[in-house]
Amino acid sequence: PRDAEGLGISTVYQEVNLIPTLSVAENLMLGRQPRRFGFIDSTALRRAALAALQRLGLACELDAELGRLPVALQQMVAIARALDLRAQVLILDEPTASLDEREVAELFGVVRRLRSTGMGIILVTHFLEQVYALADRITVLRNGQRVGEYETRSLPRIELVAAMLGRNLEAGREGRASERPGSRDSAPALLEVKALSRRGAVSPVTFSLAAGEVVGLAGLLGSGRTETARLVFGVDPPDAGEVALAGRAIPVGSTREAVRRGLAFCSEDRKSEGIFPNLGVRENLLLALQGRRGLLRAMRAEEQRSLCEHYIRALGIKTPTQETPIRRLSGGNQQKVLLARWLCVQPRVIILDEPTRGIDIGAKAEIEALIGRLREEGMGVVFISSEIEEVVRVSSRVLVMRERKMTGELSGREVAIEPVMRAISGAS
Repeated sequence: PRDAEGLGISTVYQEVNLIPTLSVAENLMLGRQPRRFGFIDSTALRRAALAALQRLGLACELDAELGRLPVALQQMVAIARALDLRAQVLILDEPTASLDEREVAELFGVVRRLRSTGMGIILVTHFLEQVYALADRITVLRNGQRVGEYETRSLPRIELVAAMLGRNLEAGREGRASERPGSRDSAPALLEVKALSRRGAVSPVTFSLAAGEVVGLAGLLGSGRTETARLVFGVDPPDAGEVALAGRAIPVGSTREAVRRGLAFCSEDRKSEGIFPNLGVRENLLLALQGRRGLLRAMRAEEQRSLCEHYIRALGIKTPTQETPIRRLSGGNQQKVLLARWLCVQPRVIILDEPTRGIDIGAKAEIEALIGRLREEGMGVVFISSEIEEVVRVSSRVLVMRERKMTGELSGREVAIEPVMRAISGAS
């Protein structure tokens, strides 16, 4: 990194990697503080820090503790620090991930000024609007490989999305489903989400879900799908909006109350937010049910073994014994244990965020079949997947998210690969 900086290459990372307990001035000059007689020269440090801020036109108190500033201002300080290294090339890694629309506009103003001075800028982002607003050329990466490089002005958005997803429009036309579970538009809503939002995460989203319906959330990585799921379940507290299940409001930001009312959530991050790797299959499977019962209503050992065996058979979980540490199971079987954990509590609605990620094709087919059975039994399912084919196969309706907003809804014969791709790209 030091050699790169010496050549004039600076990087601003997605997560602000400065020290929150130091002042703005100290962060700006960290690692290159001016010295006098072997000690830090505070006067020269403040003068250099002020010059770095003025280069971007930022008005910021030099002595303010960085961690107390808004994330957008912290991001600007990180950029000012990068530019103070006499950068010729600036790499911005998802610089708008935590910014709202006004803050994005301010950042883009700075980027355009820097471009006009002759600086080369590499912008890493998932947001198509931002790519077309700023970039002269677009390089697409997929699965760790370079797909291609394109002139922005000559690349239609639908073709960009096709390159990102590894599909073409002709294949998309072939992917139209011949049979589809009926949408429950006329049925009473089981789950109602109204104007749910969180600053820097997702703009207000509104949708409903009927009993026996599978609603898919489609969009590119970073479009706000996972953020929406976490807000609905209460993992992250929303700034506004409400969630109701069977006509009864769920206190926002309360996962305990969400579970008690009949809402379940399988996170996309199976390793860190799902399994307890050193516990056995039985303990992992029964955690949610025992948690809902409480400490004073412990399940008897025989009841635990019987219930665990029932779900091992029902879901086809391949494990040597109930006590085998779950870390020794394949990814597909770990995912089945997590699904069984929630099915134990008999939820009315389950949110599945990337339930087939990282598992083999056979396990994927089994999980999709399980989703079909849950739908037939009257459970409501919110299904999130990066694979459009999966969303199309299992969903009655598809809600499309783009740029952290819910931008469209497809139902009936519209639920096919090509229309979903066009909706994701923003093409008419």
